[in-house]
Amino acid sequence: MAGLSFESSGKSSGADNRAFKSQLNKVYGWYTGGFVTFVIVLAILEQMGLPRQWIGFIFLIATVALYAGIGIMSRTTDAAEYYVAGRRVPAVYNGMATGADWMSAASFIGMAGTLYLTGYGGLAFIMGWTGGYCLVALFLAPYLRKFGQFTIPDFLGARYEGNLPRFLGILAAILCSFTYVVAQIYGVGLITTRLSGLAFEIGIFVGLGGILVCSFLGGMRAVTWTQVAQYIILIIAYMIPVVWLSVKQTGVPIPQAIYGYQLQKVTEREKQLREDPKEKEVIAAFKAKADEFDAKLKDVPAALAADRAAAQKAVDDLKAANAPATQVQAAEKALAALPKDEAEAKKAWAAAKAANEGRAKPLAGMPSHAAQFAGDPNGDAKAQKTYDESRRNFLALVFCLMVGTAALPHILMRYYTTPSVKEARESVTWSLFFIFLLYFTAPALAVLVKFEVFTVLVGTPFDKLPAWIANWARVDPALLSVVDINKDGIFQLGEMRIGGDIIVLATAEIGGLPYVISGMVAAGGLAAALSTADGLLLTIANALSHDLYYKMIDPNAPTARRVTLSKALLLVVALAAAYVASQKPADILFLVSAAFSFAAAAFFPALVLGIFWKRANKWGASLGMIAGLGVTFYYMVTTQPWLRGIFGVTSPIELWWGIQPISAGMFGVPLGFAVIIIVSLLTPPPKKETQELVEHVRYPDLKFAKA
Repeated sequence: MAGLSFESSGKSSGADNRAFKSQLNKVYGWYTGGFVTFVIVLAILEQMGLPRQWIGFIFLIATVALYAGIGIMSRTTDAAEYYVAGRRVPAVYNGMATGADWMSAASFIGMAGTLYLTGYGGLAFIMGWTGGYCLVALFLAPYLRKFGQFTIPDFLGARYEGNLPRFLGILAAILCSFTYVVAQIYGVGLITTRLSGLAFEIGIFVGLGGILVCSFLGGMRAVTWTQVAQYIILIIAYMIPVVWLSVKQTGVPIPQAIYGYQLQKVTEREKQLREDPKEKEVIAAFKAKADEFDAKLKDVPAALAADRAAAQKAVDDLKAANAPATQVQAAEKALAALPKDEAEAKKAWAAAKAANEGRAKPLAGMPSHAAQFAGDPNGDAKAQKTYDESRRNFLALVFCLMVGTAALPHILMRYYTTPSVKEARESVTWSLFFIFLLYFTAPALAVLVKFEVFTVLVGTPFDKLPAWIANWARVDPALLSVVDINKDGIFQLGEMRIGGDIIVLATAEIGGLPYVISGMVAAGGLAAALSTADGLLLTIANALSHDLYYKMIDPNAPTARRVTLSKALLLVVALAAAYVASQKPADILFLVSAAFSFAAAAFFPALVLGIFWKRANKWGASLGMIAGLGVTFYYMVTTQPWLRGIFGVTSPIELWWGIQPISAGMFGVPLGFAVIIIVSLLTPPPKKETQELVEHVRYPDLKFAKA
């Protein structure tokens, strides 16, 4: 990358922009060729005996060093460069950077896994996230670019005439971005652990170094050029294993084309597994274990006393028989692992009962992949209710993800970096194209992996299971574990518990590819998580340094001090997010979806009405943001198990119209629109200058005619 100058020369002429774009094409062309060559060399070295752990370390160190190099070359203290990359990023490269910014750990790691586990229901994520970019293109990106601010709180402060809307925008931007970045850092820790073999908690802070070197020195300029490099890595890493699986299973190297054909085979295999006597044995065994815990819960004190007595007797018997030290230690460990008191026992046994009940179902608890919704519209009253709620939740999730996508501050900031409004609109088109490449492939990847597991893995003797199962079980048993519960020595589908977060990362190993491809996929996942984390951390730091400090506290602060403060805040926020992520607060997909609901409820009504309704005013926007975000947060806190535990909520869960907490923005967005409209009509209108500015942004030609 040394040949590329990242310096800006202020307002550039068309010739300068064309020369800059030509230089970018040349540099990133060499970069792509270099990355492919790097992978081929590593593959040759693997065949010559290079240890797997070394391959993982090489991928980790090489990619992070590359991103660090770009970050160092892009260092700046210029405000326009730091906040909006000098507004000179060509549309195609801004689209690629936006694609990387968007391809978070949830998109790269979690989405195909969700499709694997939920089938048709997972398509809500693809439809919602892709549809959101259509809203961005139609309603937000070009108009926000015309207003010309640096950040979303900046726009709210200018459009709604005051610091109250700006301050609320700062709080909302921090809330949704922090929630989102915790999920990304969790993904970074997961991948770093897989590549390096370090403990998860240590892996998080090692990966954090990779995040900081991208954004700390050069702000948006460094993040932009790093994200372009990261997109190239992540799309190559995502496509190679799925194309290989497609060739392996069908001989066709276009997975998107054979997706339906393989889905038909998976559906037929599902029918066979539902009737398989061995699978029914597994279901019965898990049902028996669930019944055991249910019996214990009926008399917790007696059951706990009996367990302690049995565990103590086992220790005493082994000691009396002079058993090997390892057996005695194992028995003592089992005794120590028993619940300390009745409350702990009740909690642990209730969780174990629920877990075993969840596995005492056909297909390891997964729905049929092609089944649209749960329940049956033609069944009894319960089946019809289940069907209606399933369909309602599918549509609610699509809605929340669409409007959340259109309101995420770190995505909307990207459209401030283009040279013109025209390129901002073109940039959205390129963003959609680069995102489409991955999203169109994810459903095929889920089906191809499911076919591999259902037809190749099921029926394999336990002592001949592939090494990737044991490797991933060591990373985190909660993500992957297998147990021969019916003691027949043969692997059945119901005997594996797999988390969606490892489906993509394990695809290469599932398909039997060399380990170097697994390392490349992990590097791609790392690129996805790092690129989004960079954008999110920058959003939070800029909200605090630019919008809070410069715009509200010290308007006379020099540029150098503002940029320095932003860097310091970025470091503090990154460390705080890493600490939260190390606690493994919730699964990646929930954290990400919560961020979308927060963004949708807080920003979407205020942004859309601010652009398209000149009568929207300060008090309407402020109260609308408070109401929308408030009801969304309240619904999550009272219905989502992890948040209920955090806030100590003990009342029974009451879902509104059966809507799951992941779609809480469904209630906040309409309320936000209603409050802004009603309050704006009941209070004085904005200044005449503000109303004219809104009209000019929407109808520039008409305004010229009047002049």
